[in-house]
Amino acid sequence: MTSEAASHELRVAAEQHEHSPGRPVVRASHRRPAMTLTAAGDLLRALAAPVRIAIVLELREADRCVHELVEALSVAQPLISQHLRVLKSAGVVYGERHGREVVYRLVDEHLSHIVVDAVAHVEEGDR
Repeated sequence: MTSEAASHELRVAAEQHEHSPGRPVVRASHRRPAMTLTAAGDLLRALAAPVRIAIVLELREADRCVHELVEALSVAQPLISQHLRVLKSAGVVYGERHGREVVYRLVDEHLSHIVVDAVAHVEEGDR
């Protein structure tokens, strides 16, 4: 096999990586506008707190209101509310009022994949 053919095979294998089936491949050679990279950095910073990671994992399972997140995560209500505000302003979650409660859900599944992949990566390293 020529080095060019081997290189092509590696690219194809990377495109079909098991952690991202069916997702478009972002090539490093494709330059992104600075504004896009800044927005991606802001999103990653919004996901960077352990409590926010835990919230995303909870919301991945089901929509939740604040008191359910407080109970599930054993974190004080004001802290959960503060983290939800950060996630909401970053476009990660949105809340829908149901009577006296606000039910939170993830905006889309792409965001939960970032968190799940990061957690899986860390857990794989622990083995």
